Amino acid sequence: MEPRFNLLTNELGAKIAKRIYNVALAIQQSSLPQSTQDLVMLRASQINGCGFCVDYHTKDATAAGESAVRLHLVAAWRESTVFTEAERAALALTEEGTRLADAHHGVSDETWDQVRKHYDDDQIVALVSVIAMINANNRLNVIVRNPGGSYEPGMFNNMAN
Repeated sequence: MEPRFNLLTNELGAKIAKRIYNVALAIQQSSLPQSTQDLVMLRASQINGCGFCVDYHTKDATAAGESAVRLHLVAAWRESTVFTEAERAALALTEEGTRLADAHHGVSDETWDQVRKHYDDDQIVALVSVIAMINANNRLNVIVRNPGGSYEPGMFNNMAN
């Protein structure tokens, strides 16, 4: 599969990518656990069928020490015993926040209550933001058909500022 378009070689595309990367850095520096961020990004990317992002977030999570078992089971987290209650709340919010068009009520009160139970206000800001940003990234990559398989951890580290 060949990409339709390389956003990073276009001046405007590169400028936008840099802004998106800086938002991601702010989220990454929050108190929301990095493992939760990784699981959320992976799950949204799976739902959206973004091969590039599944590749990216699986490899980054692995490099950060995430277990293969948890990564393999994230798609079936409801039927798995390897996630904490807080992670399960984050994954439920991810699914409901990613599938907005499929759920006429959006995010349920039950899911929101679970998120409030496990995360403080700053962590909720980070969680909602990481869900929104990964969905935007998924859409960018799916639209231009950016394929998975070539990502190397840290390859975008020079994008900051």
